[in-house]
Amino acid sequence: MFFFSLMQFTASKQPENCLLGPESDSQRTLYPYVTGTSVVALKYKDGILMAADMGGSYGSTLRYKSVERMKPIGKHSLLGASGEISDFQEILKYLDELILYDNMWDDGNSLGPKEVHNYLTRVMYNRRNKFNPLWNSLVLGGVKKGEKYLGTVSMIGVNFEDNHVATGFGNHLARPILRQEWHENLSFEDGVKLLEKCMRVLLYRDRSAINKLQIAKITEEGMTISPPYSLKTYWEFAAFENPTQGAVGSW
Repeated sequence: MFFFSLMQFTASKQPENCLLGPESDSQRTLYPYVTGTSVVALKYKDGILMAADMGGSYGSTLRYKSVERMKPIGKHSLLGASGEISDFQEILKYLDELILYDNMWDDGNSLGPKEVHNYLTRVMYNRRNKFNPLWNSLVLGGVKKGEKYLGTVSMIGVNFEDNHVATGFGNHLARPILRQEWHENLSFEDGVKLLEKCMRVLLYRDRSAINKLQIAKITEEGMTISPPYSLKTYWEFAAFENPTQGAVGSW
């Protein structure tokens, strides 16, 4: 009788969700809040060039206009991200821990872009399998021992390596331009012009894009991320002045 009463007392003191485990109160990102749009990158003669604008959209509102979405990773790699900004910050924490752990070995070696890209593919796929994805599409480029590397990975772990890559609308609007105009011996100046052309097309066609951008360069000697600057634009095209002219059922 005493044992039964003790069990009743203990059960009455337990919280209602005690059987759900320690993760019962965890919350997942069901949809992104503050997001960045396309990242475009390509190999050029001496290394990798990457471009991204600095817009951060809160839903359909372009709320932030100074969001940096390209970051150096270790000595040899450069990372660019589309999608949820807070998830990108979480990924940067993972990479900081990875680079710190690698440096602590103090063996004269350091992680190259291929290793970092492989790590990111595992992270993204692992989170996807937990039904708790990181809402980003990532571009990872770098140069180590004279070898150029450029790859991308999506929020569900789909990944590949190529001579030029893009995320978001860039996959639809920028890569056709890159397929037509990119070549292996592209100079730095021509590479920058090609990226600016892609970013200008995205600005005209992607409502989340802004004309304030950065271009990053990484070579064997190191990496440089340019200060923000604005693209020159031209809005006097007839299609911009009257976009519904000739459209069926237009207002």
